[in-house]
Amino acid sequence: MRFRHPDGSTVHLAYCTNVHPAETLDGVLAQLGDHCEPVRRRLGRDRLGIGLWLARDAARALVADPAALRTLRTALDRRGLEVVTLNGFPYEGFGAAEVKHRVYQPDWTRPERLAHTTDLARLLAALLPDDVTEGTVSTLPIAWRTPYDARAADLARTALTTLAERLDALEELTGRSVRVGLEPEPGCVIETVRDAIGPLTAVASPRIGVCLDTCHLATSFEDPRAALSALDAAGIPVPKAQLSAALHAEHPHLPEVREALAAFAEPRFLHQTRTLTAAGPRGTDDLPEALAGGVLPESTPWRSHFHVPLHAPPEPPLTSTLPLLRDTLALLVGGPRSRTRHLEVETYTWQALPPDRRPRTRARLADGIAAELTLARDLLTDLGLKELP
Repeated sequence: MRFRHPDGSTVHLAYCTNVHPAETLDGVLAQLGDHCEPVRRRLGRDRLGIGLWLARDAARALVADPAALRTLRTALDRRGLEVVTLNGFPYEGFGAAEVKHRVYQPDWTRPERLAHTTDLARLLAALLPDDVTEGTVSTLPIAWRTPYDARAADLARTALTTLAERLDALEELTGRSVRVGLEPEPGCVIETVRDAIGPLTAVASPRIGVCLDTCHLATSFEDPRAALSALDAAGIPVPKAQLSAALHAEHPHLPEVREALAAFAEPRFLHQTRTLTAAGPRGTDDLPEALAGGVLPESTPWRSHFHVPLHAPPEPPLTSTLPLLRDTLALLVGGPRSRTRHLEVETYTWQALPPDRRPRTRARLADGIAAELTLARDLLTDLGLKELP
């Protein structure tokens, strides 16, 4: 979905296909017809943007076989789908029964991460629509925080500097500009937006900036205005933003709130949980650890890294951080100029919701994703952006 910003730029809205895990090229091609096209049809659009997730094996197959890449491009066109952004965070195994910390491997200290992200950038340059010259790739925030030392920091900085050089060369070769955004996430080397400033200043390339995920921003209790102001002051761009909402518990000391939170403590993904105290933020690496007691104070609200559907917040006594998403979106695209042109709804946890809230069929899942995109579209038009055909 495309929108015209008052500054004249085109803002793209997509949804991320990591909600439909597919490790192979055949799986990616199948998901276009099984999931993505039905979402487009529900929205009544001739064209729908998707934030494509290409796992390692799928990406390698496309790099190795130009005919396969042409097949994917043709399939996208035929189904009314377009790709301007890729989710390069998960490397493989995102559909496994247990993902947890494995999603951070390989990290930016390992050559496999550089090679994979380079592949994604090259593939994206070939997949961009004919009338689009700029693409984005989101990636993990360097590494999980442990173990991480000065040598690891040097390795990551070198890898990101090499990536920036490769992106420069890619534009010279293809005329397509691809930028990469590191995605701050609780528990990682770059947990907050402010944490990104040092590493990105060291790389010093406009090709590499921040992918701002509003669920992660909320979980860390960051103030969006202060975070974006800090990036502006440091000259660090926001190539991409992910529109997502976290789980919020206003009164975690109440038994009924703990019971409601426990329904979201599931085994597949990591649900980092944070609270903000007078002494600063406190947190656990997963929701069950917080619920076990004795780690987090219960007198202040808790937020958990659980991407809840935008249009369907949890039932009371829990809520979502959708209001913070609204505030952040207004700061990103509601002003006289757009701070970013690529927006992606990323609710990959549909099948990790409490059992009574999970979609039981493909049709129900498509209904839910379409409803999320409808809400995001309405937020954009309320900010003065005009939806394009």
